[in-house]
Amino acid sequence: MNKETLQEYSCLLQDYLVSEGMILQWAIFLNVIVNSILLLAGVKLVDVVFRKFIVEAFKAFSNKTKTTFDDYLVKSNFPRFVAHILPLVILWNFIPIIFIEFPWITNLLLVVVQIFSVILFIYIFRSILRSTRKFLEESERFKDKPMESYVQVMMIFAWGVGIFWTVQLLTGFSVVSLTTLGAASAVILLIFKDTILGFVASIQVSVNDIVRIGDWITFSKFGADGYVTEINLATVRVQNFDNTFTTIPTYSLIADSFQNWRGMQESDGRRIKRAIFIKQSSIRFLSAEDLERLKQIQLIKPYLEYRQKEVDKFNEKNEADKQLLINGRNQTNLGVFRFYADALLNENSAINKDLFLMVRHLAPTDKGIPIEIFCYSKDKSWVNYEHIQADIFDHLLAAIPYFDLEIFELPTGKDIQALA
Repeated sequence: MNKETLQEYSCLLQDYLVSEGMILQWAIFLNVIVNSILLLAGVKLVDVVFRKFIVEAFKAFSNKTKTTFDDYLVKSNFPRFVAHILPLVILWNFIPIIFIEFPWITNLLLVVVQIFSVILFIYIFRSILRSTRKFLEESERFKDKPMESYVQVMMIFAWGVGIFWTVQLLTGFSVVSLTTLGAASAVILLIFKDTILGFVASIQVSVNDIVRIGDWITFSKFGADGYVTEINLATVRVQNFDNTFTTIPTYSLIADSFQNWRGMQESDGRRIKRAIFIKQSSIRFLSAEDLERLKQIQLIKPYLEYRQKEVDKFNEKNEADKQLLINGRNQTNLGVFRFYADALLNENSAINKDLFLMVRHLAPTDKGIPIEIFCYSKDKSWVNYEHIQADIFDHLLAAIPYFDLEIFELPTGKDIQALA
């Protein structure tokens, strides 16, 4: 059926009313009203029927496919939005026919239809983007990537194009002119400054693999210490270990310094680095009696025998006067304890021997001499890691008196009372 035939049908009521003696203007007015009501009713009926058909057909199709992408399309209302296209096409074709006598109304309604079409296509585009994001998040490759940031950027771009196009439809000014684009760019840069910075930051975060969803980060500036649960265009959401949430501006991830524990989680061990402070006045040379007593400690007996042979050999060669222990070479209780701590770590099955392991002196301080334990636990789970570390230091603290050493502690109220 061509356009001329449709126009003839649309004027049937008008011709009838004129033939019955009604004034032409009134006949045209009533004809337009009746045709408008019929058009709206027909469009509504087509919209309901076509939407139901499209949605049900799409659901049936998605149930038969193995991929989950079409399931996400259904959940994001993609079929519903697509079903609205046919009613808009009907309106676009019938409005000029019904309002042929009123060109200004025709132009106004066609502009309204075009604006609705722009908004509809933006919603369709948004449904596709959301479905794509959820589908990619199922993949291990994209699961920890900030997909939400990219979706938000593309939606901002889509809404920007839609707004420009709507302005052009309403005003008639072309948005592609250099002057208009320059002014629009200035406005966009001013309004969306934080968004643009967030977009740039999210790209750098993704490309440089700075942060992933699921990473444990510590950001003291914002009081964040927990796992990253979401990365979007403007903020990064962190669930802290006390189950509170902290939001961090995305741009801060590249502008400020923070700590990411992913390297530890992906490595072969978690570092133990802690010191025991030894009271300096308790350090002394070991006599022969002391050495015999310490040989009862099975873990260091072979070391003491081997080491003492080297010391005796050196002293005999250099004719050291051993009436004073300071002469020649001697073993100290702190040195023997340091070897004991090293041997204890090497005997511990929870310590990774393939990674760095060391027991060392640090520079003396006003709180004593720090003996630092530096090693890596095999188990990286926080709870198990703390248990392993506590077991090591429980043992060492309990063993210190066997070497006639003392741990430095600041005086307490009872100490002062004892002195009094």
